[in-house]
Amino acid sequence: MHSNFDLFADTEQPHRSEQIGEQSWVLRGFALSRIEQLLPALESVIERAPLRHMMTPGGFSMSVATSSCGALGWITDRSGYRYSAEDPISHQPWPQMPEVFRELAQAAAKQGGFSDFIPDSCLINRYVPGAKMSLHQDKDEHSYAAPIVSLSLGLPAMFLFGGFARSDKSQRISLLHGDMVIWGGVDRLRYHGILPIKYGRHPQLGEQRFNLTFRTAG
Repeated sequence: MHSNFDLFADTEQPHRSEQIGEQSWVLRGFALSRIEQLLPALESVIERAPLRHMMTPGGFSMSVATSSCGALGWITDRSGYRYSAEDPISHQPWPQMPEVFRELAQAAAKQGGFSDFIPDSCLINRYVPGAKMSLHQDKDEHSYAAPIVSLSLGLPAMFLFGGFARSDKSQRISLLHGDMVIWGGVDRLRYHGILPIKYGRHPQLGEQRFNLTFRTAG
């Protein structure tokens, strides 16, 4: 794993905010200034709670490998989708959310108009070329008052941001290393997903993409 986390210097892009919904934003390059703190923190979490391919309620193995940190972790198995205070593999609490994760998520949320965001869960999804995420809503949280804050690292991805029905037309939004997406308020339950990741090699993370999704789950 260490070979994929070599800390080459990123060429920082000017920060740009792109509005994609009434209360939804893409923050271009927002995380780049913190990459050298984010990647070791991510590696540390994964060492303590290794990535795994979870089973959906329908019995299918997810194409993304997942882990979590924070007070609650998102899990799925034959019993359904839910949050749990412990890792189902180790039966131990999930690793604490690194402070750099929390600070970044809160800064991004504030930029998107959600200044009181307090994340208690960070879902880590690892995509390799060909992996995808079907259109879905984030609705396993106790309340929908808080936004969803998403961070992209590694290979580019094509983010689908749809409407309030699965059949609604989706925007296609290219996400690059260091980009963040925030959606909440009236947009909180929009369908979203990721098209299959294309083959490539990122100079810092190799042939993979990580997506960190911060939520207030409890």
